[in-house]
Amino acid sequence: MTDVLETAQTADQSSAESWWRQAAVYQIYPRSFADTNGDGIGDLAGITSRLPYLKRLGVDAVWLSPFYPSELADGGYDVADYRNVDPRLGTLEDFDRMSEALHRAGIRLIVDIVPNHTSDQHVWFQEALASPKGSAARARYIFRDGKGENGELPPSDWTSAFGGPAWQPVGDGQWYFHFFATEQPDLNWDNPEVREDFLTTLRFWSDRGVDGFRIDVAHGLAKKLPAELPSQAELDALPKDGQHPLWDRDDVHDIYAEWRRVFNEYTPARTAVAEAWVAADRRARYASPDGLGQAFNFDLLEADFDAAQFRRIIAFNLELARESGSSTTWVLSNHDVVRHATRYGLPPRGASTVKQGAEWLLSGGTAPQVDAELGLRRARAATLLELALPGSAYLYQGEELGLPEVADIPAAERQDPAFFRNPGVDIGRDGCRVPLPWATGGDSFGFGAGGAHLPQPAWFADFSVEAEERDTDSTLNLYRRALELRSELETEERLEWIETGRGDVLAFRRPNGWISITNFGDEAASLPEGEVLLSSTSLDDGLLPPAVTAWLRA
Repeated sequence: MTDVLETAQTADQSSAESWWRQAAVYQIYPRSFADTNGDGIGDLAGITSRLPYLKRLGVDAVWLSPFYPSELADGGYDVADYRNVDPRLGTLEDFDRMSEALHRAGIRLIVDIVPNHTSDQHVWFQEALASPKGSAARARYIFRDGKGENGELPPSDWTSAFGGPAWQPVGDGQWYFHFFATEQPDLNWDNPEVREDFLTTLRFWSDRGVDGFRIDVAHGLAKKLPAELPSQAELDALPKDGQHPLWDRDDVHDIYAEWRRVFNEYTPARTAVAEAWVAADRRARYASPDGLGQAFNFDLLEADFDAAQFRRIIAFNLELARESGSSTTWVLSNHDVVRHATRYGLPPRGASTVKQGAEWLLSGGTAPQVDAELGLRRARAATLLELALPGSAYLYQGEELGLPEVADIPAAERQDPAFFRNPGVDIGRDGCRVPLPWATGGDSFGFGAGGAHLPQPAWFADFSVEAEERDTDSTLNLYRRALELRSELETEERLEWIETGRGDVLAFRRPNGWISITNFGDEAASLPEGEVLLSSTSLDDGLLPPAVTAWLRA
């Protein structure tokens, strides 16, 4: 018995217009990738210098996390100038050289856009602080009069995502809204000037060769705050049905319809992918061809290593993609979560709503104990399954090395604002942002000549590019072989499930006979008929061992 699942795409997958539909996209966190000037911070020239590595890895595109001028209140997501490069990371000329080099190598370029908020150092916000109540400068942001006789109390008791109040006073009885850090004031997207300026930004980078955009907090731009603000408890209780004051409002799609018209000015049309933490049944609108075109689904990232969960998530998201006309996206790690080689070595999350690994991070990585060997084995199996699915696969720098999370960063060396604003509650995301190890030795394992901006543990040597290139069975060489095969096997965006007779073994077939089978259980499983092309770990006398994925050709 088989179930056939497909998306709506019928055009040639290799065409220039649809390159993104089944792309393997490699996320680079620029400050932690490679440092060429020895200041301890990665830079754009570092990315260009590692182009042979990216080419050999076999990815179709790279996505750059923010590289704009920033005071780093939130790892670069506090942008002071949307049309420039942070001097610590390079210049616009460095960007152009990087872009040209990537395109010569056949690698597309996606950049992060952060439209929900600016840095408090942005020229607009500095102008707002210097301007009076009711001014045009303040109208670009969300200002409210405070409560109390002189506005000395906040407009509401709302809290920010990083802890503490979401309102900050400016000294004249008014307060500004910041859902994230104090240094990240939210923009007012009802303001035509704000909308027009971002259209200028999209054209600026598109003219410099950018192929697509990743939209940060895509569900948060449109806001409609009532005159009488609800309490935090009342706000939390409101349904997210398209009319919530802050999140996933229906009118946000008017903004993206404007952006789509800009994207379509180019040949090929620029594309975008939404970071939208919304209910699954509302995700499709962000992926509409009249909007951004694609939206992240983080369902696998939040799932346990469990066959039933994986099958349900895959089937559901392929159906959503079919309805929207887009392709789906698959993510196992990124710059905001515990790396999946560690997550899969921790006890299952189950029904808990606590982010996987949060308690372990708070313990400094001691409790519960991680089964590192099992975690890596499962991570390799999950990645091979992910790369066989229809749709785009988004890979995060370092996962191709099997890097675990770094949990024991000293408090004095941490950088994430979540750590400082939520002491004892949130350890922050620094552990997945530690600079990459390129060599087995040196002060920063080849990251740069001047150390690294976050401390690297001694065991990074074993996960370095240099060490893994020497090991034919390394995770790096598995990724290289898998991405090469994936490119050769790429086919129509559909699959059919193969019933295995076991609830803990998941198998599917793509239209050209490409079979992927994953053993989520504790006992070896039989393989389907076919030629074995690749497996995440060695097979056992023709059987599929536990926590292993194999690809076959029927």
